[in-house]
Amino acid sequence: MGYPARRHYRIRRESSHMQLFFDIVTIVLPVFLVIALGWLLRRTGLIDGSFLATTNRLVYYVALPMLLFHRIGTADFGSNFNPRLVVGSIAVTLVLFVLTWLLAGAMSLPGPARGVCSQGACRGNLAYMGLALALNACGDEGLTRAGILMGFLVPVYNVGSITVLTLARRQDGDNLELRSWMRQFLLNPLILASAAGIVWSLLDLPLPVVLDRGLRIASGMTLPLALLAIGGSFSLERLRGDLRLAALASLCKLLIMPLVTAAVLVALNVGGLDLTVGLLLAGAPAATANYIMAAELKGDAELAGTIVMLSTLASAASYTLMLLLLRSFGT
Repeated sequence: MGYPARRHYRIRRESSHMQLFFDIVTIVLPVFLVIALGWLLRRTGLIDGSFLATTNRLVYYVALPMLLFHRIGTADFGSNFNPRLVVGSIAVTLVLFVLTWLLAGAMSLPGPARGVCSQGACRGNLAYMGLALALNACGDEGLTRAGILMGFLVPVYNVGSITVLTLARRQDGDNLELRSWMRQFLLNPLILASAAGIVWSLLDLPLPVVLDRGLRIASGMTLPLALLAIGGSFSLERLRGDLRLAALASLCKLLIMPLVTAAVLVALNVGGLDLTVGLLLAGAPAATANYIMAAELKGDAELAGTIVMLSTLASAASYTLMLLLLRSFGT
């Protein structure tokens, strides 16, 4: 190959790499622009804490359950459900809960910080961040598959979080009445909506046209409101916890968990769209609910808030890198 031909090939390859990068940016950037809009609206006073609290309740108890039920219930469950994806994702989550709990113990962390670090390293924001990225990166089909996977992961996340935070309390000699938390777990609207959607899909029940269109319109508010709520809740004041521990937990959540998930899913012969969806959910930053649960169960709430803020900020870069690698390998 002569010099002109080599130069032309190099320019064309660099151009394709730049095009790939810009394609990824158009997937990731819109999500974080809406988050930034939420932050700006809060700072300018157009929305306040009361609005955000109401928005979070609306999304959690109404909009998101409608979205999950509609997406899952109207989908062909057989063609969108991959048992290997579900089993692999659950296995990685459970193993990492155990390993991070043991590692935090080996670091001689006090009980409140130990439980919060384990939770922050494993429990991601599937509902707000994971679904938004799945929709942007993979379209409606990706959102449906992400919704199904989320329906199986949410119970695991809840049980794992309650377990590590409760063990942390017991480490400090503090007993805890779990009845109220178990009731919240069993009545979790996301779990109930996902389960209802799965049953509806398996039974192949028709959804009346009026109800289908109504749910389509109403559920369309879910992800924009969720992202605005994340941005509006963002505050540098929450970065008051131990930044070293927060960085370690964020590193585990954004890097180690996706890498381990990728290895397990590839070993289970999961590829294509399912692999992308699995990794997008595995790489979601720490859930905002982590802060609330840590406060309720007497964990280190400041550290939990720091992990949420730090991992959410860093996820803009980690998601971009993840999608670049996936697209580079043709996934």
